[in-house]
Amino acid sequence: MDEVLLRSLTPGVLAVLVRRGADFAAAEDAVQDALVEALRVWPADPPRDAKGWLVTVAWRRYLDAVRADAARRRREDLVDEEPEPGPASAVDDTLALYFLCAHPSLTPSSAVALTLRAVGGLTTRQIARAYLVPEATMAQRISRAKRTVAGVRLDRPGDVATVLRVLYLVFNEGYSGDVDLAAEAIRLTRQLTAAVDHPEVAGLLALMLLHHARRAARTAPDGSLVPLAEQDRGLWDTALIAEGIGILRRALARDRLGEFQAQAAVAALHADAPTAEETDWVQIVEWYDELARLTDSPVVRLNRAVAVGEAGGPRAGLAALAALDASLPRHAAVAAYLHERDGDLVTAARLYAEAARRAPNLAERDHLNRQAARLNVRLDARHDRGRDS
Repeated sequence: MDEVLLRSLTPGVLAVLVRRGADFAAAEDAVQDALVEALRVWPADPPRDAKGWLVTVAWRRYLDAVRADAARRRREDLVDEEPEPGPASAVDDTLALYFLCAHPSLTPSSAVALTLRAVGGLTTRQIARAYLVPEATMAQRISRAKRTVAGVRLDRPGDVATVLRVLYLVFNEGYSGDVDLAAEAIRLTRQLTAAVDHPEVAGLLALMLLHHARRAARTAPDGSLVPLAEQDRGLWDTALIAEGIGILRRALARDRLGEFQAQAAVAALHADAPTAEETDWVQIVEWYDELARLTDSPVVRLNRAVAVGEAGGPRAGLAALAALDASLPRHAAVAAYLHERDGDLVTAARLYAEAARRAPNLAERDHLNRQAARLNVRLDARHDRGRDS
């Protein structure tokens, strides 16, 4: 069986059923039944039109469920509308499914889970493992999401920005369990790029590719984080970098700048630098200025402070940082880095330790604790030299 083929066909089949009037939850159940039947039948008798076969079987399963459920008798008229078996429509309904799964009434976590289930074709168990939660918890989350969108019609334009944010959330989950969510997000965004001619969709794909290209260099063999400046650039995927930069250039040429294109431009400048010392920090600051204008995000301004510190020196970075709320995530880590570059090791060590206590994950906490320990060793050695003299 071609599992990749089945996964690629699933969202389109599901969207056909929803467009014909099936509610989301019932349609999803019917499609799963059809996939099980395909696994049983196709090895011995593969269909000529795989999608058409799945649509026909799923629709029949749906109608069987409608007939069997007394509470849904009002839908019996759908039985008379059953289309004749035949080739499936060439219309790609997957895009409508993206918009449904990214409905504004859903929480971000529910939208991500539903997208992976319905569009990505992942099982509930795979999604649960990827998010390191019990399968029952993920099943409840997906069920609630399906109930929320059950009455939503697919006859209105969707919000591309919401879909992009959901896909970006999927990408940022990275890798865990037996599902590579970063690769899955790239696969789904490629699908969306083929269906939607929008520079921000291209910008997101470019951003994902440029970040993913550095993946092999981000961690040491022992699992510890490797900062960007210390990464082995020979491990970066040059083919992904070239593809990402090409996509970004074509998007920017349309002169409809958005935040994902601006983020991708920052990533491209990092990827294009032969060494960390040759990074064009002045241009990066300019792109962060554009990002701040587009988003007014305090996180963007925090990243900008780092870039200002690289372009204009640590004190310029600290001045930019002083305008921001100290409770921002990673504020202490940025302050520690800039104070260290300014030669204030005592303050930097204290701030690294404070940042470690606030770290969002174990890998980042360990990295920050190592930074604090490294500076404390230097301070102790300095103190010993001073005492000896």
